[in-house]
Amino acid sequence: MADLLTHAERVAVARLHAVLEVLPTALDQRLAPAGITSFEFTLLEALSARPDHLLRLSTLAAKTNATLPRLSRVVSSLERKGYVERRTCPADARATNAFLTPAGEECFVRSRALYAEATRALILDGLAGLPGDGVAQLADLCLAILGQLDPDRKLAVTCAEAGLPEPSGLPEPGGCPADPPVCPADPEPTSSYPDVACPADPSPHPMDPPVCPAAPEG
Repeated sequence: MADLLTHAERVAVARLHAVLEVLPTALDQRLAPAGITSFEFTLLEALSARPDHLLRLSTLAAKTNATLPRLSRVVSSLERKGYVERRTCPADARATNAFLTPAGEECFVRSRALYAEATRALILDGLAGLPGDGVAQLADLCLAILGQLDPDRKLAVTCAEAGLPEPSGLPEPGGCPADPPVCPADPEPTSSYPDVACPADPSPHPMDPPVCPAAPEG
């Protein structure tokens, strides 16, 4: 028989459950003025970061750790809003690409400030009181849990952490304009996983604010 959880372990898991329950709805409420959910924002962000605003649905699913059925439902919602279009891949008729429309790009630009404000208020500001780099600690904790949730390393994030190639469901680069680049690089890592290049992390975006050279690290 497995050992029962200690009180400290039960407290930690209960707090995690609370975050998972409360955070998505709280983020969605903050983004309501833009007319999108927080998950829809992450999809618009991934497409906007591409110079051609184009990604295969399988790649988009891998970057958000979503199942293809869930991603398809969300893309359909964004299609109805006029923010995304489905396009057949010219290099592979079996594949479908998602294209960010001008209206979708406008929505993304309009909602970026809302998302940043919500993320800081609901998550990042709460980490400021922790000793050390709270943001790096949060990233490490989440990656450690993801590794347990995906022991077979089927998700893009856990494949990268283990130094494995991306899941075989992803397209090979070079055949289609919507394929990912050879190295879908992250921002420079700041955690204790310095060699991790995680395709599921947001890519650097042309509209990201510049980093001040005089700013303190961390």
